[in-house]
Amino acid sequence: MNPRPIGVFDSGMGGLTAVRQLRRLMPSEHIIYFGDTARVPYGNRSRETLLQYARQDMRFLRSFDLKAVLVACGTVSANCLEDLQADGGVPVTGVVEPAAARAAETTRTGRVGLIATRASVASGAYERAMSRIAPELKVTALACPLFVPLVEEGRCQPGDVVIETVAREYLAPLKEAGVDTLILGCTHYPLLQDVIGGIMGPGVQLIDVGGEAAAACRNLLAEQDALAGQGTGSICCYTSDRAANFARLASLFLGEDLAGRVEHVDIAQY
Repeated sequence: MNPRPIGVFDSGMGGLTAVRQLRRLMPSEHIIYFGDTARVPYGNRSRETLLQYARQDMRFLRSFDLKAVLVACGTVSANCLEDLQADGGVPVTGVVEPAAARAAETTRTGRVGLIATRASVASGAYERAMSRIAPELKVTALACPLFVPLVEEGRCQPGDVVIETVAREYLAPLKEAGVDTLILGCTHYPLLQDVIGGIMGPGVQLIDVGGEAAAACRNLLAEQDALAGQGTGSICCYTSDRAANFARLASLFLGEDLAGRVEHVDIAQY
């Protein structure tokens, strides 16, 4: 057993959807979460800037005595994961490989869709991962740059004319391509699951990258005999912007009240 906490970071609050799954799978674990809300979104940044931000996020998290880090940001996972893993010090899990494996296992027709940030799509990371697993798959990848800011503004419910209009336009090429499996390649996107599912139809299986990454993290800790064991876990959240704003919106992502459990951090110091 290992009672030390798990670190999780994302560009904003979307990574809390992965934390929600971590807490469902491992309710005894203590979690330290950092949301870089002052610099969200990461999806339009250069790789050099992404790596700079990710290393700052990691240095902050490693100021705690962690046993593992989950990179809940799809953009960082797609562009910088190997660099972060090579930096050493703590096991680091991303969202790309687990989701790619689940998509390859799920598809019936071999036609898989991916929606993600511009940087994630440009990296080709999901296509490379699925090619290693099942080279015969046909992957259609689309950037959806408006999804993250709309979700961060709470515009994510079915019937909201703004998100419905944007989603229909973004998803039209995937419907034309006849995909039967769709990777939600950003941890913000599960909050759009009802909107996306309604547009794509019941014949398309949606893959939650945060949920798959949480399961991979649990498997890694189990293999290392590093699960916390018995007891009730906790979550402490940090943000690079206003803590009150973060706490107010975070319940939408996490599904529980974070009042009094969010602190501001000056990430530039790291």
